[in-house]
Amino acid sequence: MLIWLKERFILFCIKVINIGRVPAHIGFIMDGNRRFAKKYNLGLNVSHYKGFDIFWETVQWCRRLEIPEVTVYAFSIENFNRTKDEVENLIDLARVKFQGFLDNIDRINQLGIRIFVAGRLSLLPEDLRAKMAEVMLLTQNNNKVRLNIACSYTARDEISRAASHLVDGVKNEELLPEDIDEELISRTLELGEPELLVRTSGEVRLSDFMLWQVSNTVLYFTDVLWPEFSIWNILAAIIHFQRHAPPARLEKRMSKKNQNFLDRLAKLKRQKLDSFL
Repeated sequence: MLIWLKERFILFCIKVINIGRVPAHIGFIMDGNRRFAKKYNLGLNVSHYKGFDIFWETVQWCRRLEIPEVTVYAFSIENFNRTKDEVENLIDLARVKFQGFLDNIDRINQLGIRIFVAGRLSLLPEDLRAKMAEVMLLTQNNNKVRLNIACSYTARDEISRAASHLVDGVKNEELLPEDIDEELISRTLELGEPELLVRTSGEVRLSDFMLWQVSNTVLYFTDVLWPEFSIWNILAAIIHFQRHAPPARLEKRMSKKNQNFLDRLAKLKRQKLDSFL
């Protein structure tokens, strides 16, 4: 009975929140797994698994809040500098969870969740890249929620790879230098611009996450450790957004030349995913 009442109250709160504007894209820096392990005297691996469970619950709540795009910072390129055991455990966790996505692909497609992995995937083991590529290809036509998982990622690396694509576009005479503007750079990046960015665990840094994209983003920092994050924290973040959000940004139209460049780049990225299989 208490569980039923709690669920009804949560649904009521979601309806109230949805009266106002909710972000079209929300990003999460999922921080605090190691502090959670220390706080409860748990193994770090246990904490990471708990953190993944919270991540998936958060995606489900965002879907119910009708937020069409969610981006999570799962693994930074800088994380490769952690201890060998921790890195191996994180890679093993990713293997298990992406295999879980594949095992439940019909359910994910039924929910309409499109999964996209952003980052320098060439740094990851071949078998993990294959699982990620398969999940992305099997969900690419879903359109209810776009779930971006930043893995083997930093913003500076994302920007440098986008710059490389633009340089190639000029060399191949697809673009002229004067064709390159802020909008084209933004569209060449892997990740779009979030309207709200949430970081847990009390840290107030961006840690090289979506640095180009957050120029107009509402930032929300909370002391809650990621494995303790809940629907109530999501609702608090959205209320904060509703109090501070600037007007929604309108996407500019692309010239035909720039759109052709972006279409060709998307085709090349799909071909690269095929090569991972």
